[in-house]
Amino acid sequence: MMVEKKVLYETEAINKDGLNGHAFIKDGLKIAISNPRGQAEGTNPEQLLGLSLSTCMNATLQAIEREQGLEHTSEVRVKVLMVKGSKGLEFLVKARIRIPSVELETAKRFVKLAEQNCPVSKLLSSNDNYTIEVVEEF
Repeated sequence: MMVEKKVLYETEAINKDGLNGHAFIKDGLKIAISNPRGQAEGTNPEQLLGLSLSTCMNATLQAIEREQGLEHTSEVRVKVLMVKGSKGLEFLVKARIRIPSVELETAKRFVKLAEQNCPVSKLLSSNDNYTIEVVEEF
């Protein structure tokens, strides 16, 4: 039996040019796209994935901090590497998170909760190439 899901937001990203040109949201954002190994101006899938995960995780952590009556101090840094593995090209995604306003164990608890609630993290969580680390300093 399939559970019906309520749509809260919908968008459609469009790319007609591959790695050399533009990607866009109809009636919205338009960004230059370029090959990460080239010299052309523009962003690429690695950067977009990093931005997506860092923003989603930090927004989720911000909500958790707010629920606890805390000031928002979390910072999320995501490193995305493109590697050639046994299955061809792959991304290695490592999120590093710092929450200076709380003790390390509390930060780890907050991050675990954020992992379970951030849609981007949930999407990546079943992949062995995705890791999260809570740090005291970057």
